Amino acid sequence: MSIRQSTRPAGGTSRPDKHDPGTVAEDTWFVHGGNQADDTTGAIRTPIVMANSYQLPEDPTTLDDPDYGGLVYTREHGANQLGLERKLAALDHGEAAAVFGTGMAALHAAFFTLLNPGDHAIVSNVTYMRVWGLFDSLLPAKLGIEVAFVDITDLAAVQAAVRPNTRLVHTEVIANPDVRVADIAALADIAHAAGARLTVDSTFTPPPMFRPLDHAADLTLHSLTKYFNGHGDAMGGVVIGAADLVEDIRAGALWHVGGAISPFNAWLIMRGAITLPLRLERHCDNAQAIAEFLAVDPRVAHVAYPGLANDPHHERATAQLAGGAGGVVSFAIAGSHEDRVKFVNDLRVITSAVSLGHDETLIVYENYPEARAAAFDTPFRDHGLIRLAVGLEEADDLIADLDAALTTAYGPAR
Repeated sequence: MSIRQSTRPAGGTSRPDKHDPGTVAEDTWFVHGGNQADDTTGAIRTPIVMANSYQLPEDPTTLDDPDYGGLVYTREHGANQLGLERKLAALDHGEAAAVFGTGMAALHAAFFTLLNPGDHAIVSNVTYMRVWGLFDSLLPAKLGIEVAFVDITDLAAVQAAVRPNTRLVHTEVIANPDVRVADIAALADIAHAAGARLTVDSTFTPPPMFRPLDHAADLTLHSLTKYFNGHGDAMGGVVIGAADLVEDIRAGALWHVGGAISPFNAWLIMRGAITLPLRLERHCDNAQAIAEFLAVDPRVAHVAYPGLANDPHHERATAQLAGGAGGVVSFAIAGSHEDRVKFVNDLRVITSAVSLGHDETLIVYENYPEARAAAFDTPFRDHGLIRLAVGLEEADDLIADLDAALTTAYGPAR
């Protein structure tokens, strides 16, 4: 299935309404979802409402009424935030969404809500470094959370890690940074049989590529900073799932702890999300071409990309993902540390910077701490890991840039 293929809801014969996700195709909702024309100016895009507070009702005591639908304070609800939440919830097939200032704020909010002192969590041993740090140190130290880091692709190991007090299983669909692929439906079965919840970070696999809730996950999380925004100029995060669970997260971790997204960033991400299906197709196509180039280059020691037929996670990726295997390629090159630094710094089109999902291609070379690197494949442990977040440039230019920098560091390919 191509990422850009999109159909109207099954059985829908009613007239399409751009404000109703149940009557229009997903690609149409990407464009119109959550947007409202401005009644004051007639602007066809929701304007940026840079207000901290909103006018209270004539009787402010009615604010406690659960049916009160007005806006009060931007940390809790704002015009731009509400529109973005409505858009994202429908795109990921969730009942509700809560948006935050960063992806880590969203992740922390979910863990903060779902876990209590003494609870046990099973977490992928390869995950975003800040999530790894949260479970490795902060949550155990501050809340007494017990944590088992396991190879999330080894279902027997996940099952063996379950304890009577296990309350959470957390994974990424495609792991950051070694791009292994998790079986979300199987993990949901293990979590739910244990009375736990499954939270899935789908930052590397935004819709329409994958939707964890369709595979029985309890919560889907995204760093909106990445593919949804797509332009490297705004930060945000989101939690998506059942309405009651999302409301618990909003009323607790968002209202009382903070971490709200700004109206401007919410507006920027709304703008960026419109073109996500188009951009995602180019990200995936470029990444596939680059992975195939690197895989046959003798100067490259190891390539990890689930779109390669010989990748150990290829079958699982093909079974779950629509339209490609993502926009991130991880690889290792031999030689010395200085050689690898020389390679990165000699690139002329690709930028050495963290993050991913930008319009431009970004590369980062790291030697990870031993406690984290122990989970990686041997070539990454021996040579460090280079993560290439592929952008929207012409693939031939990116490949030529990589080839030239490899030649500077190692000589021409034989």
